[in-house]
Amino acid sequence: MFRTASSKSSFILLLCLCIISCTTKQQQLPYYNAPDFTPVFVESSEKVAHRIPHQIGDFSFTDQDGKAISEKDIEGRIHIANFIFTSCGSICPAMTQNLKKASEYFQKDNNIVFLSFSVTPWIDSVPILKAYKQQHHITNPNWHFLTGSKEKIYRLARTSYFAEEDLGFTKDSTEFLHTEHILLIDKTKRIRGIYNGTLQLDVEHLMADIETLSKE
Repeated sequence: MFRTASSKSSFILLLCLCIISCTTKQQQLPYYNAPDFTPVFVESSEKVAHRIPHQIGDFSFTDQDGKAISEKDIEGRIHIANFIFTSCGSICPAMTQNLKKASEYFQKDNNIVFLSFSVTPWIDSVPILKAYKQQHHITNPNWHFLTGSKEKIYRLARTSYFAEEDLGFTKDSTEFLHTEHILLIDKTKRIRGIYNGTLQLDVEHLMADIETLSKE
């Protein structure tokens, strides 16, 4: 009797694991094509280019090591983007510490890049960004803290990454950009996820989505 019950339990457990495994394999992340972040699901990869025209635009900024980082550095790679400033005493430290956990988890994966754009680039010079990265004990070589033209950073944030909740196209660089959003971008430079970087649970969700996206 005990063996029979045990066998049935093992079979049920195995069946549940198979169902979970199949469900995981079929899981698909949505695309985001507009600032309102309405999720769009695409049936096949062949239809993506037609249904999801929005991609991250070209850019070129300087990282904490004085290295030029452009859209070419994320070509064919997954990247995670957020917008911070080093003198921020509210949401930025929390975002950085939460994102650091994701950075450490994927540190050995060169196909995953982290980009933190400064929204006060006139203050956040190369040495200041380098000190900020060291201060937070960030060792991932694929995490770049970027500075450059304020106008170009703000335009990229609002019209490419849709970094703010309201319609980014109505704002310009005269209005300060301050957001807790973290964006997940796929290998084709299309937006696949948005997360609250101040919430550890959201960043854990981000990490799971990175794993899913890596399998596409």
